[in-house]
Amino acid sequence: MTSSLPTPPTARTVPTATYRLQLQPEFPFSAAERAVPYLAGLGVSHLHLSPVLEAVPGSTHGYDVTDHRTIRAELGGEEGLRALAATARAHGLGLVVDLVPNHMATSPTHNHALRDVLRAGPESPYARWFDIDWEAGDGRLLLPVLPARLPDVRERMRVADGALHLDDQTFPLREGTEGLPLPELLDAQWYRLGWWRLARTELNYRRFFTISELIGVRVEDPEVFDATHGTIVRLVRDGVIEGLRIDHPDGLADPEGYLRRLREATGGRCWTVVEKILTGPEPLPAAWPVAGTTGYDALRYVDGVFVDGVGAAELSDVYREFAGRAGDRGGTWEATARRAAYEVVTHELAAETAALTRLAERICAADPALRDHAPWALTTAIRELLVRVPVYRFYREGDESVLTPEAARGATAAFAVPEEATAVDTVRGLALGRYGEGPEHRAFRARFAQTSSALRAKSVEDTAFYRYTPLLSANEVGGDPGRPAIGIEEFHAYCLRLSRDWPATGTVLSTHDTKRSADLRAGIAVLSQCPSVWRDLLEEVAGVPAPDPHLAWTAWQTAFGFGTPDPERLGPAVLKSVREAGLQTSWTEPDPAYERAVTEFVAAGPGRIPLRAASEAAFALEPHIRAQQLGATLVQLTMPGVPELYQGTEREYRALVDPDNRRPFTVGEDDDKTAVVRAALALRRLHPEAFAAPDSYTPLTVTGAAAPHCLAFARGEGASAEAVTAVTRLPLRLAEAGGWQDTELILPPGTWFDLLDGVRQFAGGAVKPAELFDARPVALLGRRPAREG
Repeated sequence: MTSSLPTPPTARTVPTATYRLQLQPEFPFSAAERAVPYLAGLGVSHLHLSPVLEAVPGSTHGYDVTDHRTIRAELGGEEGLRALAATARAHGLGLVVDLVPNHMATSPTHNHALRDVLRAGPESPYARWFDIDWEAGDGRLLLPVLPARLPDVRERMRVADGALHLDDQTFPLREGTEGLPLPELLDAQWYRLGWWRLARTELNYRRFFTISELIGVRVEDPEVFDATHGTIVRLVRDGVIEGLRIDHPDGLADPEGYLRRLREATGGRCWTVVEKILTGPEPLPAAWPVAGTTGYDALRYVDGVFVDGVGAAELSDVYREFAGRAGDRGGTWEATARRAAYEVVTHELAAETAALTRLAERICAADPALRDHAPWALTTAIRELLVRVPVYRFYREGDESVLTPEAARGATAAFAVPEEATAVDTVRGLALGRYGEGPEHRAFRARFAQTSSALRAKSVEDTAFYRYTPLLSANEVGGDPGRPAIGIEEFHAYCLRLSRDWPATGTVLSTHDTKRSADLRAGIAVLSQCPSVWRDLLEEVAGVPAPDPHLAWTAWQTAFGFGTPDPERLGPAVLKSVREAGLQTSWTEPDPAYERAVTEFVAAGPGRIPLRAASEAAFALEPHIRAQQLGATLVQLTMPGVPELYQGTEREYRALVDPDNRRPFTVGEDDDKTAVVRAALALRRLHPEAFAAPDSYTPLTVTGAAAPHCLAFARGEGASAEAVTAVTRLPLRLAEAGGWQDTELILPPGTWFDLLDGVRQFAGGAVKPAELFDARPVALLGRRPAREG
């Protein structure tokens, strides 16, 4: 193993920009190492690596951790990681690593800790690692891993080498049970093997969302934290890792406590951001010891400022007219999201609500003031309150700003008998921490919040986003499909808050989790400027029969954003969308005939017809799409925060939902987008203080008839600003209104150089956008010409 790198200074290292690489067996540490010279030349300061701890063999994402003690062998092990860090350091780059504290793979074959729990039960030293309700059911841990009911697969089971085997699965045996007949042996274990469908209602361990293959980890326990973080902390202290991205902190029992323990363990040496989804104006908790979020909130604002609100509303009318009752029967985003929440909390999260009911029952039975609530009433109250939590979860005890009296009144209305509705007050009081500080009281508060975040993710991101689809570009994590447009003043206000409160937060446009890459979304968002063009396009392709109009709308709009017919990539993405929507088919109850019709439709229509070339009007949108792509790119790279580039996005990058967006990284050919990226990153590295300092964002004044079409801001402190970003908004609407006319942008004092062409310069004061944007729809200005920078 190579020697440790020099220990970095104790002050936290803040990147100027990061570049996300998706590691997998086909792209291990050695492949990333070979990419270092190229990425250093691009101008980023840090490589952001997907999870590096040992995972299920063959995993293409690494979030299914199996062993926190070791760096993943398939990627090259710790030696390979250290070699990558050394090469990166030699080129001036650091490493940021994706850390997964909330869950592990539920695989006895590979998860050593869970394997010991299955063997020894509650007495295992690893039993404290997991949220297992041993009192539920028959007192054993349910493993819903069988492909069919137990009687149908029992004959395929065999005992050998001290373990139970079924196909490619291996399960440890409780001591002294190996010689028992199979039926008795199965009953004698600390676990119960069950059909996978039982997970929905019978599961008695906490999992990640609704994924039973990922079991929750209790990192709130100091011993569990130390055991699961020792390797990463050591690598931080050795200087191998300089930053951490914390995956899904909302799944933890105590996110703030965890983050404080992590900061203490790493000595404050890490730039740390959290994958926290903020809803609307929801702020990141100010007490969290982090630099900010991973950037989904920034994604919403950047995307939104390039959407025409009036056109988006008109597009929604066209959608309702076209899709009719084939989509989710409603008409508004809010109604769609609420219906999805009821479905998920009742079905997919039935086991989680049952666990909360058991906790509530035990608490009420021990407290004379809370007794005599029927279990069904507690369950109803839990469900009705969960669906009314307007954000992913709340963090402060007694937080009535989230679990409001209005929410309680709405939940109460679900009860036909007023006397039974008192269960709502009891459940709300338990969730807000009003009835005690015993272990089960704390467990209820934590599990209610954890279930709330799972419900929000599954019902909004993974269900409603696929059911309500007027403008697909708005259906992204952290987005609001009911309000896709953001005005310039609102965007500036958001950036001013970031610059003041979270200047080192992360910002993103494309990630491994986005449903559509930023460039693909830009193609769709342009439709908000021309709803009539979209209506005409749908009429032109009406001759290709679709299984239902909602699917047709979604598939054609996806294909329009993608730009190039490609059934091999579009087909799986569209099929995934209909399964997630759950309207005609689903992952667990598939309709083979419908899914076959979907595949055939994509092959005959969206996967074959070049929609953006289908008419002169559609083809004329290409420069406007490119303007949006370049504008969003430049804004994200120069707004407050630390920008992240997802692999390949330094050039035009059109990717669909995973696994399409997780293909191994390759270096492609530069284009005009690459020039924008290189110029912006070079400026950030040349003047880090202008981008990192608090209050270093200044909105610039634009006057004249076309002022709403120019978004401009300066970076740096007041008169000493070092950069100006100016981009064209809604260029199609601009052209329809007669162009820039008398519009002027007011630049800060001094001389400004065009960093994208290296030739032009502008004096401070009024400049006409028509002149500024005569060569391209975006401008990046600096105090010195590019050749000197």
